[in-house]
Amino acid sequence: MTDAGPSRAFVSLIGAGPGDPGLLTLRGQQALQEADVVLFDYLANPELLRYCSQARTIYVGKKGFSEYISQEQINTLIVQMAQENGGQRVARLKGGDVFVFGRGGEEAEACVQAGVPFEVVPGVSSAIAAPAYAGIPVTHRNVARNFAVLTGHTHDGGMPHETLAGVDTLVLLMGVRNLERIAAQLIEGGRDPATPAATVQWASTPRQREVSGTLATIAQAVREAGLGAPAVTVVGEVVRLRETLQWFNPASRPLSGRTVAVTRTREGASALGDVLRTRGAEVLEVPLIRFAPTSDHDALHARLRDVNDVSWLLLTSNQAITALMEHLQALGLDARHLAGVRLAAVGPSTAASLQQRGLRADFVPSTPGARHLADELPVRPGEVALHLTSQLAEDSLQRLLEARGVVYQRAELYRTEVAALDPVLRSRLRTVDAVTLASGSAARHLAALAGPEFDPLTLRVVAMGPQTAEAARQAGFRHLQVAETASLEALADAVEHSFE
Repeated sequence: MTDAGPSRAFVSLIGAGPGDPGLLTLRGQQALQEADVVLFDYLANPELLRYCSQARTIYVGKKGFSEYISQEQINTLIVQMAQENGGQRVARLKGGDVFVFGRGGEEAEACVQAGVPFEVVPGVSSAIAAPAYAGIPVTHRNVARNFAVLTGHTHDGGMPHETLAGVDTLVLLMGVRNLERIAAQLIEGGRDPATPAATVQWASTPRQREVSGTLATIAQAVREAGLGAPAVTVVGEVVRLRETLQWFNPASRPLSGRTVAVTRTREGASALGDVLRTRGAEVLEVPLIRFAPTSDHDALHARLRDVNDVSWLLLTSNQAITALMEHLQALGLDARHLAGVRLAAVGPSTAASLQQRGLRADFVPSTPGARHLADELPVRPGEVALHLTSQLAEDSLQRLLEARGVVYQRAELYRTEVAALDPVLRSRLRTVDAVTLASGSAARHLAALAGPEFDPLTLRVVAMGPQTAEAARQAGFRHLQVAETASLEALADAVEHSFE
């Protein structure tokens, strides 16, 4: 790492790994969280952008032989972004490892020439990850003592056959398009045509596919299977171990081959995505909503200072609890200020958020949802119930409580707004098989986003609870599945049931 100067300009060249977002390094995640601008390419899983919700994101392409922009343009853009606005932190997110056929050396040189300080955050290279996920160790004490990593791009140097005679295992990156020619050259260079070979596409992801054969037949096997980039080919006796060591089989999981869009807030990251991935789904995290400050701080703070007349504080989201604690702190107060007020949580998740802050919910309805909260709340006529929520809160809670003679009051604790989606994410939305919704506002925002991305009449929607499902129906969605309980596992179960 170079030393940073007085300017804030700094570049992190980050290896994104082979595809599984869980293989990003901790330092890579931290660098994304610190970034002002993120430049990402085709092989960097877009799910990693959830770590940099605060940053401007720029897609720079680089897919095989058809580049979105040239490498020289990318180099210039990295430096330009770092030097803008008095200096910015730039994250360059690259598939695999930065320095393994990733042009990372050229990007680092551009930073040096421009005097921009930088760091290199190594990533898990597909050269070792793809074979590993196919059950192929690139080295083995009894089979292979060494290996070489080659590029299949002729303009990146071709095949140095004269130096490969003593190499036990060959790993070929970016060579699927030229595989027949490369295999013929290796055979001409002295490799046995019967040498085992395997090709792995989209390694470490739910889309992983692989075929095996020999050096003489692997190109034909790849063609017949319809495999394309990104793919890695392994040549050597270690390929035989695949039959006994194969451990990753996404096709055996219930959601294999399905792409599920998980709607969430702009600032958050979805634990549901991790649950769905374990079931074989490819997950597209879609930040539909962002939270913004309330439009009237003075009115809110005046109400929070004096809660002596409040019998029940109604909390209907995790964000409400987060915002409440922040506003109390801004007022120089803490949870003790609420000592005389009873707390009602809309469901177990909200109650758990209270518990994490040392507060116990005095009431949680038997079934999560505003309607059940209104029906079951042990409140007497004439008592004041203060609902801390966003400007988009539905009126069902107010109507039902007022029908019981309760004095309902509402304070805007925060605002819920539509999050802007980058063009790459918008285009990927067209490929999803189902979408999950955890709130009525998410349903309404998704419908507003629809257009060419979605047809509300045909899109498969999975809702967290009947209230969210009803909001989805009102928004125009018709193909609905509802989770039996308000839990991530139940929502994942509902996703599975939606395909039955």
